Amino acid sequence: MRKQLLHALVILFVFISMPVIQSAEESHIALRSFYSNLSVSQAQSMPNISIREKNDWGFYGHSTISHSYGLKLVNSDNVVIDHATGLIWHQPGSDEKLEWEEAKKWVRELNVRGHFGYNDWRLPTLEEAASLLESDKSNGLYIDPVFSNYQEWVWTGDEYGSEGAWGVYFGSGLVFWVNFDSGFYVRPVRSGK
Repeated sequence: MRKQLLHALVILFVFISMPVIQSAEESHIALRSFYSNLSVSQAQSMPNISIREKNDWGFYGHSTISHSYGLKLVNSDNVVIDHATGLIWHQPGSDEKLEWEEAKKWVRELNVRGHFGYNDWRLPTLEEAASLLESDKSNGLYIDPVFSNYQEWVWTGDEYGSEGAWGVYFGSGLVFWVNFDSGFYVRPVRSGK
């Protein structure tokens, strides 16, 4: 009798907690994860962004997402898990500035090595990179101090016509397009699973 009661309680617990688990998994804020060729007006109309000032090449602003970051130690280095979006960020980022094509190559090399045990790193989309912009400075940058403050300027995988690609400057909260041969840092991301 006790065994049957225990079995019934276990089944009841599983069915009662299932919607809670499913809703927690589905509660991530969905950000665009595929690359696009964006105009300035498309960049300025991204969701989850509060714009302070628009200009001809982008805007100054910050994310409206309430992030919940966690660090995870993987092979003696950290990744940043964003529980709000489900994204996993490469915490240290690149050590040096790279041109856009070099940045894409750097990420490909991370994947060949299976860096941090993953082989699906990529440049973030503009929407993903801009989501890191905070409304207030911390450690001199508009980004949470859980991230390295070394990478002030970061590339995205999104292009601006045939002229350049989009980047984010955490020193001032600037989202803008720049020529492909400019030197920016790389902060790779992967979609959490």
